[in-house]
Amino acid sequence: MALAILLIMIDKNIARIIKILKENPVGLTITELVKVSKLSRHKVLTALAKLDGGNKVLIRKAGMAKIYLLKKGDQ
Repeated sequence: MALAILLIMIDKNIARIIKILKENPVGLTITELVKVSKLSRHKVLTALAKLDGGNKVLIRKAGMAKIYLLKKGDQ
C-alpha cells in the first residue's frame, strides 16, 4: 500500500515539473525548479532523473549549472 502511495506522489511531482518546463521553454536550472515548484531538491532531482531516463528532457550545460528543458515533441 505504501508503495502505491509513493508512486502516485512521484507521478504528481513529475507532472508538476513537466507543467513548469512547458511554461518555460528556455529551460530552468534545478535551483529555479525548486523555487518555482516548491518541492524539495530531492523530489525535483528524482523527477528529473525519471524524465531524463524516459528521454523527455534535454540537458544543457551553462558553466557549472545544468539547464533542463522539455524535448520539442513532448511539449
